[in-house]
Amino acid sequence: MLTSFQPESTPLHVLVADDDASIRHACCEIAANEGMVAHEAELSSRARELLLAKGADILLVDETIATGAGCELLDELRQMRPDVAVVWMTSASTVELALEALRFGASDYLIKPFSAGELATVLRRLAEKRALDAASRGLRERLRSGRGVGNILGESPEMEKLYRILARVAQTVHPVLIIGESGTGKELVARAIHANGQGASKPFVPVDCGSLAPTLIESELFGHVKGAFTGAHRANDGLMVAAGSGTVFLDEVAELPLDLQAKLLRALQEKEVRPLGGNHAVPIRARILAATHQDLTAMVEQGRFRRDLYYRLNVVKLTLPPLRERKEDIPLLAAHFLERNCLEMRRSFRLSAETLSFMVEYSWPGNVRELSNAIDRACNLTSGEVIEMGEMSTSIRDAWMHATVERRERPEEDIEATAVVVTLAELEKQAILTTLEQVKGDKLLAARLLNIGKTTLYRKLKEYGETP
Repeated sequence: MLTSFQPESTPLHVLVADDDASIRHACCEIAANEGMVAHEAELSSRARELLLAKGADILLVDETIATGAGCELLDELRQMRPDVAVVWMTSASTVELALEALRFGASDYLIKPFSAGELATVLRRLAEKRALDAASRGLRERLRSGRGVGNILGESPEMEKLYRILARVAQTVHPVLIIGESGTGKELVARAIHANGQGASKPFVPVDCGSLAPTLIESELFGHVKGAFTGAHRANDGLMVAAGSGTVFLDEVAELPLDLQAKLLRALQEKEVRPLGGNHAVPIRARILAATHQDLTAMVEQGRFRRDLYYRLNVVKLTLPPLRERKEDIPLLAAHFLERNCLEMRRSFRLSAETLSFMVEYSWPGNVRELSNAIDRACNLTSGEVIEMGEMSTSIRDAWMHATVERRERPEEDIEATAVVVTLAELEKQAILTTLEQVKGDKLLAARLLNIGKTTLYRKLKEYGETP
């Protein structure tokens, strides 16, 4: 049930365009009762003038204002003020025209004569949608810039898509299924959804379904009464009840045994749990987020995961891209993990050009977790400031050596054709320009990776004939 919209700061502006003065006045009064500022226009030309002069968040427009030229007013409006929500007001005999208006970009329509309650409901719905869109944009910006929750970083198209979906689902209370390979940051995403949702101030309760013994999972999730089993010396509410109106994160949910899958399904459907050994159900209010690295669709077909539970959890699915599919984010992530080690160890570290170049080429089967661990290991092993390939993990060094051998085994004519004598200055230039290319021209990030001042970087670029 929709409640009256309370603006957080600036009230929304409503423009009512109708040739009937009584309807204009009534609509303006209803909008004012909803805490909005209303303006009137009796002609389409006047509506255009007010939109340009004062702007509007919501436009209530009668069909007679725009039908003279089809839906041209809506077409113009999309170009003038694409963020304005349009409500088309029409008579009951022209519902087809209202549907056509929706196709032209209207957000909603009202059939005349409509009641004050109908208009108020539409206005509240549009106001809430606008607030939701604003919150989503803010969250996307925080995540994109690295000022969001945890270490969710990235500017690749794959991450931009993830941010858009994540910002939307954070504002809802529906279950979310997070799919991704190990090390892609499934729990980070779950924490971001929780921290930006309605229950942000409530507990976030992670449950590792793969690490708990099957005999303990039921008690941990649903609770137990005193004496329910040997060692149950006192009652336990269980994590789903203890989370209150917060979030329960079921990590590696595919590891749950089939009998517990059935009990979890019932808990989600009935919004209650029955503690082990108990006779009475206890209501639950927590939001459920689930994650797995396994192919649940295949598991359903194989009979290893309940189909009905899969659909219950999969209201919204977030698929996290592996690191090999967003290589352009590797320099940004590497810089973040380097900076973290610099602060923790109170030392200065930077990657050699060769190391950074190979890190971008490497497939990273362990994804972001492997990248983080590789840099942590290298920072702890190196005695100097520059991290070379020798400080990287065995698997990364082996991959680098294999790639080096492959290059050396090219035909001699290819080697001769590419062999050049490189001066120290040329190596320096190559390192700077390569790093800039890998960070998409971000000079501050490049300077940080190269461990040089930004003034030095600008001077070098000027020497190379590049635009600083």
